[in-house]
Amino acid sequence: MILDGKKTSEMIVKQIAEEVAKLPVPLTLAIILVGNNPASQVYVRNKIKACTEAGIGVRDYYLSENATQKEVLQIIEECNKDDSVNGILVQLPLPCHLEQDLIINAIDPKKDVDGLTVINQGRLFNGMEAIIPATPKGVITLLQKYFIELSGKNALVIGRSNLVGKPLALLLLQKNATVTIAHSRTQNLKELAKRADILIAAVGKPYFVTADMVKKEAVVVDVGINKVEGKIVGDVDFAAVKDIASYITPVPRGVGPMTIASLLENVVCCYKMQAKERETREASGLLE
Repeated sequence: MILDGKKTSEMIVKQIAEEVAKLPVPLTLAIILVGNNPASQVYVRNKIKACTEAGIGVRDYYLSENATQKEVLQIIEECNKDDSVNGILVQLPLPCHLEQDLIINAIDPKKDVDGLTVINQGRLFNGMEAIIPATPKGVITLLQKYFIELSGKNALVIGRSNLVGKPLALLLLQKNATVTIAHSRTQNLKELAKRADILIAAVGKPYFVTADMVKKEAVVVDVGINKVEGKIVGDVDFAAVKDIASYITPVPRGVGPMTIASLLENVVCCYKMQAKERETREASGLLE
């Protein structure tokens, strides 16, 4: 069966739009894009489009490839201090002359819609309330929408990035799956993959997961987005694997739309965290 991320995300965005319309204040997401990376430009356009559909305002900052670290940090500082900005997103990757970790961790954790600050990552690690990176969150949401059981299942995550692999492994652990993380140095990957009830590919290599790596009736989630001869394809050889798997995500229309929907959910989560903090401060007499 196809795990239709496009259809599922459309339902989620509709629900978010209804919720946003009932909030006492408008929501705003600040998006910072540095440079002219074509893929990043497409991602930003898609995020802006989705925000518009959900009734979330966007404040976009387009900086040149040569923008300095000071310029980027200054924008982040301004957005941190601006109560009308509920979320801040720095589109990755950044040009190589910029220090990514420093820039990401300059974002107020309560406005960190990507969930990449060490504060949010640490909270996720400890099972505390946190802003969860949008792609892992979207994967879990999609599996739950299709009532796929995770508890007790063997899950293999191929890829160990801070953006997808590591947080996704933590989320699967929270759902009581038995989790293995594979990467470029993993030996006997095929054998590991063949034992997986849930196989998640996030390596950025087209057709990396082949039919002989997939257990019959496994659930296969393809996080990859690659361009081959002008066509968008995933990390999984979809045509060869779809008849083996019980469930599989297509590329496109799979995880990508779920990532966007989860990002919008994170904007709302950030707003609620900020509102809660403000109420606490007001009750303590710290605000006039």
